[in-house]
Amino acid sequence: MVDEKYYFGFTFYNVDNKWRWLADMAKAESAKEVEQIMKFSGIKYRTYSTLGLRAECDFMLWMAAKSVTDIQKTTSKLYATVFGKYITPSLNYLSCTRKSIYGGTDRTESFLNDSAPKKYAVVYPFTKTREWYLLSLDDRQQMMNEHIGVSRKYPDIILNTTYSFGLDDHDFMLAFETDDLSRFQDLIMDLRATAVSRYVKSDTPMIVCVNKDLISLIDSIG
Repeated sequence: MVDEKYYFGFTFYNVDNKWRWLADMAKAESAKEVEQIMKFSGIKYRTYSTLGLRAECDFMLWMAAKSVTDIQKTTSKLYATVFGKYITPSLNYLSCTRKSIYGGTDRTESFLNDSAPKKYAVVYPFTKTREWYLLSLDDRQQMMNEHIGVSRKYPDIILNTTYSFGLDDHDFMLAFETDDLSRFQDLIMDLRATAVSRYVKSDTPMIVCVNKDLISLIDSIG
């Protein structure tokens, strides 16, 4: 378990159609430029394609840093590249690591310890109703025990839960990692049959992302 607090940034970008008109050599050089920027940024990151899966974005950059200013500095350097001049953020979420009060397994170490990512990540903001927080801790714990029990039936799916209280409009950011989207679908259907689901205020947009290394990602957009 990584004890040091990290801030997570989930940024979804659209790519200007003009990018596709650039010469292939120019795009390839720009991809290498972006790769160098990210490699020496000092932050942890993963890149995912949403091409053809969502209308509002073409790819997602998932970052983890020890401060929000590190995320800002990296984003600023990204915009200064040739590729950066052709991208526009469409969705942006901020959260940070925190130990759960309900127990269970904290799985954010998969990302923070540089473990190999699974093929897919399903990312979404999550907010519970105010009524949930007015329940006693014992009542919440009882319902969460059921919730955690269901999740344990799917050990092949990694859940990264980070917290946004006071940092963004939602309560949490969830990022499920899986190699099989149908397994994730089964998990969500089971979770929505638990008592906790009564207290879910919102859990959209729910965005399917396909893991790609940075060079392959930029090449696929072109």
